[in-house]
Amino acid sequence: MNAEMRMPDLEASKWYTTEEVAIVLKVDPSSLRRWRTAEPPQGPPFVPISERVIRYSGSDVLSYLVNRRVDPTAA
Repeated sequence: MNAEMRMPDLEASKWYTTEEVAIVLKVDPSSLRRWRTAEPPQGPPFVPISERVIRYSGSDVLSYLVNRRVDPTAA
């Protein structure tokens, strides 16, 4: 199955590419790139391996989603 069509299951102990995280968040990879270069940086935490290689920790992406959750019943 094509990686673009399959949503990866996020595992806290694994590392993911920009494209894989974009699939999970259902955004274009360019959005993640814009978020990383914004001042201040936005989006989930990331690790720059090199200028062109970025990785995201599964636990960081999961934490990012939990922290952004809005519960309308709590408002």
